[in-house]
Amino acid sequence: MSTTGPGQGGSMLAQPLTRPSGGRIAAYLGLFLLGALVGATGALVQSGWFPAGLLLALAGAGGLFLGGARATGSRAGAVAPEAGWTVAVVLLTASRPEGDYLFGAGVGSYLFLLGGMAVAVMCATPGRGRQPDGSGVRLGK
Repeated sequence: MSTTGPGQGGSMLAQPLTRPSGGRIAAYLGLFLLGALVGATGALVQSGWFPAGLLLALAGAGGLFLGGARATGSRAGAVAPEAGWTVAVVLLTASRPEGDYLFGAGVGSYLFLLGGMAVAVMCATPGRGRQPDGSGVRLGK
């Protein structure tokens, strides 16, 4: 029976849970706030310049989600800005007591909401590369 440690391969589910460092927590918090900013900005841009603004807003969100995942080296790096994006967009879609709200009931708003969620899922679930990392990845070492 072989045991594998955190750096020795094996399934991710079989790895012990580790506590994130303070720098990693700060990075996730920064990504969350940046996601909220991108969500609020995208909500304004997508309706202002409809066809191009929608694509620009979704591309900005996708770049942030994928960049967060690559920068932190984990899926949580994509989930943190996505959570901030979702909070901002949901708060902006809620109507006020006066009956005003930022999003209109048009196709662009629905495409922004559903497209942003789809982009977040695509960025948070990339497959791992075929080549493993580390020095002992070749047979015979």
